[in-house]
Amino acid sequence: MSTHASGGILDQLSVVGVIPVISVDSAAQARDLASALCDGGLPAAEITFRTPAAAEAIAAVAHAGTDILLGAGTVITVEQVDQAAAAGASYIVSPGTSQAVIQRAQEHGLAVLPGAVTATEIQAALELGVETVKFFPAGTSGGPAAIKALSAPFGGVSFVPTGGVNLTNLQDYLSIPAVRAAGGSWMVPQDKIRAGQFSDIRELAAEAAAAVARIRAS
Repeated sequence: MSTHASGGILDQLSVVGVIPVISVDSAAQARDLASALCDGGLPAAEITFRTPAAAEAIAAVAHAGTDILLGAGTVITVEQVDQAAAAGASYIVSPGTSQAVIQRAQEHGLAVLPGAVTATEIQAALELGVETVKFFPAGTSGGPAAIKALSAPFGGVSFVPTGGVNLTNLQDYLSIPAVRAAGGSWMVPQDKIRAGQFSDIRELAAEAAAAVARIRAS
């Protein structure tokens, strides 16, 4: 994937507005979950490396023919970048700013969203050619006020706040010009995934998609 293509992925994520952050126990769960999200009008998924099933789950979704913006999350090592790329992820999300992770993702031509909540971390990302960062954990790192403050000196940087984002405060984040999209897991609750209640997840995804549309129309 070219640099232009990786930038295109970020633009597409911006259109969706909310990136579901997912943890699954099996490839089958991931396939059903991806279908439910797409059916609900939220065609994006960040499948996290928080479980041993992550790479297999990404591959299952990538080969299922679902029209979804598929990323790998909680990527903290170069080896995980390689696994995510081989499995078919289009973008990499990391909880922190790691030069090794960023550079390996760039070598694969993948868009990369490193975690950054301080001016120093943002500068480090910029020096590596990254202009969109994951603001994580958003809720305990100053929330919307912190993003507004950081966007003043870093006018060319955009943010994807994740951690503590929900329907109640989604507007507070998405109304900030520097925010491309927000990451969250409220529409993919673990108990519903494990219970196979994917129709409920489809409804939660539709609710989130409708909230994004309302916020952007206001």
